[in-house]
Amino acid sequence: MAAADPVVVQQAVTGSSLYPKYAEAVDRESAYEMLAARAQQAPASAPASAPVSAPASAGDRPVPKPRQAKQSETLVEQVLGSAAVKSLAQSIGKEITRSIFGTGKRR
Repeated sequence: MAAADPVVVQQAVTGSSLYPKYAEAVDRESAYEMLAARAQQAPASAPASAPVSAPASAGDRPVPKPRQAKQSETLVEQVLGSAAVKSLAQSIGKEITRSIFGTGKRR
C-alpha cells in the first residue's frame, strides 16, 4: 500500500460537497489584534485636558454581599452528612458493583 497520487487527492478534494464552503482560506482578525488596535487608538482619541484614571486596584473592587446565615441542619441532615454514613454508603456501593459485574475478591 502506498500514498495516493496527488492528482487523485486533489480530485477527491474538489469533488467534495464541502469544497465551496472551505476552499477559500479566511484570515479573520483575532481578538488580540482587535484589542491591540483599540489600545493604540485610545490614547490618540482621549482629550488632552481630561485626567487619565489610574488602573483599578484590588481596593476598588465592589464589596460582595454578605452571605445569609445557614439554617440549622435537621438531625437527618446531620446524620446523612457524617463521614461514617458516607463511608458506609461507598462500601455498600462497591459491594453491589462487585456482585453485579463479578469482580469480587478471589480467595
